[in-house]
Amino acid sequence: MVAQRGKDILLKIAGAEGGYVTCAGMRSKRLAFNTETVDVTDADAAGRWRELLGGSAVQRASISGSGIFKDAHSDNLFRQAFFYGSIPDWQIVLPGFGLLQGLFQIVALEYGGAHNGEVTFEIALESAGPVKFTEIA
Repeated sequence: MVAQRGKDILLKIAGAEGGYVTCAGMRSKRLAFNTETVDVTDADAAGRWRELLGGSAVQRASISGSGIFKDAHSDNLFRQAFFYGSIPDWQIVLPGFGLLQGLFQIVALEYGGAHNGEVTFEIALESAGPVKFTEIA
């Protein structure tokens, strides 16, 4: 992957009428993949080194971002998803790398702002099922 502009990363939520709606006004985005390990070390471990069980770990993806309000439609979609406790389908587009798609739950939604500035938001998502990866050329 060659150098890319951070603003080209897109976070999209499934719309009620089908298709995906780009979350507008996002100034920063972060995507992280994690795997929990399964430790199977016992008293007979070679040299007392930890042993992990391959293929049995729980994988997850986390997405976070922040921005300003620019589009009432996408803002409304994530407010509804949070307050109704729904787990919508999301897409994350990383140009030159790939497209991620799957169910994510909003685990944090924060609002803030200074008296002489715009209202901002922060959002955090956690995967709630398999995440499909499609390579983008």
